[in-house]
Amino acid sequence: MSDAPATDERVKEISGLRKALIRPELGGIVGTVAVFTFFLLFAFDSGMFNAQGIMNWTVVSAQFVIIAVGACLLMISGEFDLSVGSMIGFAGMMIAIFGVTMEFPMWMAILITFVICVGFGALNGYIVVKTGLPSFIVTLATLFILRGFTIFIPQTLERKTIIGGIREAAEGDWLAPLFGAKIFGGFFQMLGDAGIIDVFERGTRQGQPVVDGIPMLIVWALFLVLIGHILLTRTKFGNWIFAAGGDPESARNSGVPVDRVKITMFMFTAFCATVFATCQVMEFGSAGADRGLLKEFEAIIAVVIGGALLTGGYGSVIGAALGALIFGVVQQGLFFAGVESSLFRVFLGVILLFAVILNTYIRRIITGER
Repeated sequence: MSDAPATDERVKEISGLRKALIRPELGGIVGTVAVFTFFLLFAFDSGMFNAQGIMNWTVVSAQFVIIAVGACLLMISGEFDLSVGSMIGFAGMMIAIFGVTMEFPMWMAILITFVICVGFGALNGYIVVKTGLPSFIVTLATLFILRGFTIFIPQTLERKTIIGGIREAAEGDWLAPLFGAKIFGGFFQMLGDAGIIDVFERGTRQGQPVVDGIPMLIVWALFLVLIGHILLTRTKFGNWIFAAGGDPESARNSGVPVDRVKITMFMFTAFCATVFATCQVMEFGSAGADRGLLKEFEAIIAVVIGGALLTGGYGSVIGAALGALIFGVVQQGLFFAGVESSLFRVFLGVILLFAVILNTYIRRIITGER
């Protein structure tokens, strides 16, 4: 009598290749390898891969990563948020209004702004789940509302749409460095002194390394990727996110609080946008009404490149981060390679089309459609 376990003929075995093909990160991995290979071949001697060049495209990539993490989890739950870009501009302007115009302590201005923006995210989610309206329409309305407030409020209070003085108002604040400081400055100074990285040879910064630390923007990007990945792959709530986006009715029948999950994801997306905005105004020292334009579409494209399905229920935070990395590298790499920068938009369109076709093919593999 054989001790081999009986196999159920109804269970289909999935080959190793098939398993690899249905990994959501596949598109992001392939794209990352292709992009780095291209620029290593055509822009290696341009300075793109020295210390300063690496920091340039890493910072740009980190900006995309922060908003892509929120967009990724929201898309997996089956929804979109088109107000992310306007939220970035609005959040930055609120920090300036509270911290500079109204002279609140900067930590208070930041916290109040987070509460307001996350509240808008909760309102978006509440309207979507209670009315059944498409999130595309609801957040499109919020896009215009927030952008209008971002222009109207500073014009009314300051008679201008750009407010400076944020860096000065944040001096000595305990919370602002969490968004605007740099870490490991001593380490990079040591590398500069050892001749491993370049230093400034003249002027007021003579002897200082060209890279003087890692901005908190990058730290936030790595932190959000880590938290988002753990949440999605290691927790019950992560299973709920997949279930809410895959089949909401079946999820509800199984006891999943679908409405709560979706509202929470809208709030998290708003949180990520506010993190981006806070880091941005701390870096530039000012807030402008035009900040964040088109960022919502760039976030969605990064998520799609990273393997998420537009229909929800499938995706990966790591894949979204790789999609954002591709954005940052290409945006900066075109400059280093001497390519016309306007072609970046052409690249976005081509890679989006390719990613959607690939993701559609993957969806058919998963569902067994032809």
